[in-house]
Amino acid sequence: MKRSTFQSPSPEANPYVRLLAEQAFSRAAGAPLIPGNSVRILKDAAENYPAWLDAMRSAEKNIHFESYIISDDDIGEMFADVLTQKARQGVEVRLIYDWLGALGKTSGSYWKRLREAGVEVRCFNPPRLDHPLSWLSRDHRKMITVDGSTGFVSGLCVGHMWAGYPDRAIEPWRDTGIMVKGPAVSDIDRAFADVWSTMGPVLPEEEVSSRSAIHPAGSMTIRVIASVPNTAGLFRLDQLIASVARRSLWLTDAYFLGLTPYVQSLGAAARDGVDVRLLVPGSTDIPVIRALSRAGYQPLLEAGVRIFEWNGPMLHAKTAVADGRWARIGSSNLNLSSWIGNYELDVAVENEDFANDMERMYLEDLSHSTEIVLSRKHTVCPAHITPGRRPRIRGRGKTGIRRAGVGMIRAGRVVEAAITNRRALGPAESRIMVATGLVLLMLALIAVIWPRLLSVPFAALSLWIAAALLLRAFRMRGTRGKPSGHEKKESCSSP
Repeated sequence: MKRSTFQSPSPEANPYVRLLAEQAFSRAAGAPLIPGNSVRILKDAAENYPAWLDAMRSAEKNIHFESYIISDDDIGEMFADVLTQKARQGVEVRLIYDWLGALGKTSGSYWKRLREAGVEVRCFNPPRLDHPLSWLSRDHRKMITVDGSTGFVSGLCVGHMWAGYPDRAIEPWRDTGIMVKGPAVSDIDRAFADVWSTMGPVLPEEEVSSRSAIHPAGSMTIRVIASVPNTAGLFRLDQLIASVARRSLWLTDAYFLGLTPYVQSLGAAARDGVDVRLLVPGSTDIPVIRALSRAGYQPLLEAGVRIFEWNGPMLHAKTAVADGRWARIGSSNLNLSSWIGNYELDVAVENEDFANDMERMYLEDLSHSTEIVLSRKHTVCPAHITPGRRPRIRGRGKTGIRRAGVGMIRAGRVVEAAITNRRALGPAESRIMVATGLVLLMLALIAVIWPRLLSVPFAALSLWIAAALLLRAFRMRGTRGKPSGHEKKESCSSP
């Protein structure tokens, strides 16, 4: 494959180019550079959980804790013990959990115990009749701040999955987090306050640390990227990083479902000679995601992107490292939910020593992974399978859901290409076009002969949405003339 020979001027060689890059990153992410910080990598629960608990035990003023999942198990009880103890000592302890994340994992008695000890607990986005589609937006962040001076941003939630089950010889999930000290902790704290305010009264301003009140703790310059629904700040930044990477771009993601523009950016970088690598789980807690992710391997592999699958029980980390000088760690996956739909929190670090540490950790992870390649017949297979031989990929075809998910993704891409005429289609893809055409023809016949089979579900959904809109409008009219304030969302005591 022919590589581009053009090399743009190095940003280090031109201060103006560097300034433009910093400005572009700040505007894309909606997050400024913050100097004067120290950042420590924390690998897996073995390093994250002890650091979290030690910091919380030392709290004197407040603890702000936000997590998508806090399981009601031995690990969750360990955290509950520390939180309740600090609350009884007079420390302001505030906790946010996501309703969907806690569903089936945490009992109402767990939250009751925390509240009775003085912990302020808020549940994010429980179901509401007047918001039929609000459940699509989740609080997927994982963060802690202690006394406004120490912050943690992570991919880890709280539960035995991350700690493992040594008695059953089940290894812990692979995940990555960081500990931050310095002025950037203020931005982590403010990100918590912003989500807190969506569920009730805002935090008192004196309870949210300010950058000017925090002394420098190191020499690292970082950005705190607090994504909110429908802003796509991190998506723009990820696109930009893929566009400006000159030497390498190494990605780790738990639930990769790359949008077409991002896949094209990765492919363009690889074709231009950038060493683009993607590390994803080999087995996952959401099997259909793995199937859908694999459905998108082929265009990446054809462009020269190297793909690896983790050999352990679950890879849950969400990280990136580019050119040995830029790195990102946090809660955001490379998929539509994280980029567009959820509240997410990530930290981007611009420091060569830190990026080198991230690269070393990445290479260590690759030593526990299997590379995925294309065979001579352009089928996706592990590298140890003989090229030209049709592989049997682990987990492939075991469930109808996986096969249907892969089929839907592939059919959608073929139909899009056929309609837009963006690329040539081969004989094998003609079968997909025939099958899709027959399905559409069948739906058209149903609409003509038995219209109620389609109209009744549509009418029910329309009725639900109409009732929700009218109810909200009625409530809004009832508040006319009253002073505006924060709309307090309903809280839930149990998922």
